[in-house]
Amino acid sequence: MSFLSGVMLGLSLIIAIGAQNIWILSQCMAGANRFVLAAVCIICDATLIIVGVFAANELKLWLPELLPWLTWGGIAMLLYLAFGSARSAIKGTSGLKVTQVIKVSWWQTAFATFAISLLNPHVYLDTVLLLGSIGALQPEPMYFAIGACVASVIWFSSLVLFAPKLKKVLSSPFRWRIFDSCVAAILCFVALQLYNVPSQ
Repeated sequence: MSFLSGVMLGLSLIIAIGAQNIWILSQCMAGANRFVLAAVCIICDATLIIVGVFAANELKLWLPELLPWLTWGGIAMLLYLAFGSARSAIKGTSGLKVTQVIKVSWWQTAFATFAISLLNPHVYLDTVLLLGSIGALQPEPMYFAIGACVASVIWFSSLVLFAPKLKKVLSSPFRWRIFDSCVAAILCFVALQLYNVPSQ
């Protein structure tokens, strides 16, 4: 169960994209060193997820009084993200716009991806704080972390393998409304699961 929760939440957070992932997705689907982009994103995600879950789990063990704060903080953040996805689904204003990309060397692509991934405060909020705190509340935190890492591998590997088709799929505002609706439902489901986690 912890593993599946990690996969679902990891995917939903990636799909509920912000400015950082918009850039990564557009670059990847425009053909700019896709394997380098995917590898760097997976490495960054996996590292931050594991650090976040491990750190939050240690804090939970050292300071058990933090448990209610972790629980309600995680629920609040999940519901906030679900509200944002639901609002996007209703408005129907989303949709990936892929622009022409100037080809550069693989190391320039890697450097730019590392910079955009690690210098964006939002990535720490999602991977370290949110996934970390929710992972610490799972019966098997490490399995949750592995599931979230697997979600990252699935998503970015899919972009590499199916980029041409995904470009057509993700450029449609109507399809993004379906994506956003599914993301909102998944986030609410995980929030409900978190609410039902027994106090430890």
